[in-house]
Amino acid sequence: MTPSSAFASDNTAGICPEAFAAMEAANGGSAASYGDDEWTAHLCDRVRELFEIDCEVFLVFNGTAANALALAQLCRPFHSVICHEYAHIENDECGAVEFFSGGSKLIPTRGTNGKLELAEMEGALARQHELHSHKPRVISITQATELGTVYAREEIETIADFAHSRAMLLHTDGARFANAVASLGCRPKEISWQAGVDVLCFGGTKNGLAAGELVVFFDKQLGREFEYRAKQAGQLASKMRVVAAPWLALLTDEVWLRNAEHANAAAKRLAEMVRRCDVEIVLPVQTNAVFARLSSGTVSRLQAQLYKFIEPDIYRLMCSWATTGEELAELAGNFEAARPCAGAAAWL
Repeated sequence: MTPSSAFASDNTAGICPEAFAAMEAANGGSAASYGDDEWTAHLCDRVRELFEIDCEVFLVFNGTAANALALAQLCRPFHSVICHEYAHIENDECGAVEFFSGGSKLIPTRGTNGKLELAEMEGALARQHELHSHKPRVISITQATELGTVYAREEIETIADFAHSRAMLLHTDGARFANAVASLGCRPKEISWQAGVDVLCFGGTKNGLAAGELVVFFDKQLGREFEYRAKQAGQLASKMRVVAAPWLALLTDEVWLRNAEHANAAAKRLAEMVRRCDVEIVLPVQTNAVFARLSSGTVSRLQAQLYKFIEPDIYRLMCSWATTGEELAELAGNFEAARPCAGAAAWL
């Protein structure tokens, strides 16, 4: 993998060793299918231990399925979901929420640094004309946000209170939930159910797995019959053990947290390297994402598969559990060639 592709996304990294070994071990012999195996049972118990609550836990293949099915579970076709304008469910899931809910509507709102703001949500609600508009049912936050920032517990509590006081529910797209926990140095429960989150989609793919996301209903009644929804959507793995076993390994001995801490730390190093090249970092570096303003000439010279996130010139660089010092150094060399800055050795 070249540095350019390594930093284009945290999806480019492979499977972490612990998850790979667990999948290989679970592959031996035979086991009950469709989730009736020991790995899946142990995983659900481990998730309950991690969040310190008796919750309903379901495995699906990817983040789009997790978000879309979780929100479809909470919504009827005439309901709506308030989200941020940069939310993954709004921009990157091909209308999956609308499709699986049978007609629910997403209402994107603005907010600084990728976070929802109460005034914007109030305005969105005021524009709903009772029976003539979809009925607001869910607020969806992204933790960590699509702009790499994190919601503190107090911010989540404020949004949860806003939602619950209006008979709405709070959903969290936690594709990078591990990175948020690592950034805040908190316990998982503190920024989930204790802060008022009703449903969490807990991401593993960006944290070292090949596939598999968790849908966690902290109110077990909300998850009633979700298994049928997952099956109907083609999200019930017949050989569930090969999805559950790597997850179980990730949640053993805090592998998930170390992976996230490594990715976050690599992003901070990357940000420092970019700053030394007199490149503007436009957003706080709180997790594993670095957003930089780059000229077309710099991008061309880097010959990098960078992801242009905000027009016209804001690019995203992502670090992962697998980012190495050598990759950072090589990317530093590429920036050095593109701009007058210090030698690559200064960043090691």
